[in-house]
Amino acid sequence: MRNQLFLPTFYLFLTGLLIFSGSVSGYEVNKNAVALLIAKDKAGKTVGTGSGFVANPEGTLVTNYHVLVDAYTVDVHFPDGSHSNVEGVFKVDRVRDFAILKLKKGFYSTLEFGDSSSVGAYDYTSALGYPSAQVTQQKDVAEGQLVQTYGFVLGVHSQANPKIPFIYTTTPFSPGFSGGPVVNSSNQVVGIATVEGRSINLALPINSVKKFLNHKTAFSLQKLLDEDQTSLEAMYYRGNYFLYGLGDPDKAIAEFEKILAKDSNFSLAHYDLAVAYRDLGMPDKAIAQYEKTLELSPGFPEALSNLGGYYFRSGKLDQSVALFKKAVQVYPNFIQALSNLGAALNKQGHPKEAIEHLKKALSLDPEFSIANFNLGNSLYALNRLDEARKMYELSQQQGIDFLSMHWKLYEIHLKNKNPLGAEKELKTILEIDPLDEEAKKALSELPVLH
Repeated sequence: MRNQLFLPTFYLFLTGLLIFSGSVSGYEVNKNAVALLIAKDKAGKTVGTGSGFVANPEGTLVTNYHVLVDAYTVDVHFPDGSHSNVEGVFKVDRVRDFAILKLKKGFYSTLEFGDSSSVGAYDYTSALGYPSAQVTQQKDVAEGQLVQTYGFVLGVHSQANPKIPFIYTTTPFSPGFSGGPVVNSSNQVVGIATVEGRSINLALPINSVKKFLNHKTAFSLQKLLDEDQTSLEAMYYRGNYFLYGLGDPDKAIAEFEKILAKDSNFSLAHYDLAVAYRDLGMPDKAIAQYEKTLELSPGFPEALSNLGGYYFRSGKLDQSVALFKKAVQVYPNFIQALSNLGAALNKQGHPKEAIEHLKKALSLDPEFSIANFNLGNSLYALNRLDEARKMYELSQQQGIDFLSMHWKLYEIHLKNKNPLGAEKELKTILEIDPLDEEAKKALSELPVLH
């Protein structure tokens, strides 16, 4: 089963009935306007799926362009059991990644559109889509669930292309949400769910799309399919799918290199090529691609933070701090970059400065375990031991299990004259590394408890 940026999700079809398992309340978004899209090739094989939503009752549907890549037909299914198909394409924008589609003649439920220019940091957002984790499909039977998620806006920023802004939001987009609506507190569509990841959920602002909704002339999916054979954007989304969907970095690299042979300034291809090299354990090549990405797109926040991470791990602390600070300057609520900056400042010996950034990261995402760990390190360096212990224990509850953390907890327990706690940490260290001679020696030197 193939998809590009996101993996698919399906509903259950039984004798023409689409089974909808979502709950209903009086204040919900009109879910019957949110569609599951199933893209198929000429042989009828599913090559991609995604989400979409209806913009007018005559049958105009909005989704991401990348959902349509390599599609010969697109089936459209709604939660009330109704079914349609895509009869043509009114508009496609490969760079901004949206498509406006013509459905077969009918009368459809719709969503209300809002004004994305009014979206600001900390505004409420909600997204609707069809997550792939809840999907099964067998011939004419598919099962899945329409899911609604909630969060808030972190800001509106450009990414690789400085002329194209995205709504950055904490609202989770599961794989399969691609093309689904992102709505405001009035249930008006303000964006299209486009890229998912922890605190890097990106929605294309709906104002980029609204001016094209009244197009009357459509062209065929076959024409789009033909054009996509030489489209660099289509190649990019195929490579993106190979990398993130199939976990095949070698195949992704081949696709990205085809793009760069035609256009060496395609910054997103450089960025994802860096990720592919990272996955193959080739840090030097990854660094070179991140550096090229930033040469082309100096304000690309994710590239700034990722390259800063490489510099941090190689001991280039000044360079890493500079990159993390620039990422935060571009994207002030960038949770990972705030945490990374805190870690780098700790390493530089500036724990007081680090605390400011780490506390901001945690105010945005209290469950971000690595930020809690980094804050523990800041507090430990300042000899605020009880506070440090609490942060370490919290990060441990959230899944952190670093040797360095257990050694620091051991030291805290020793200073607090708590031999039982110290013994527990040493035993944990030896469970992780049974050959740790220093831990064995320290354990043997603890007072015998009766």
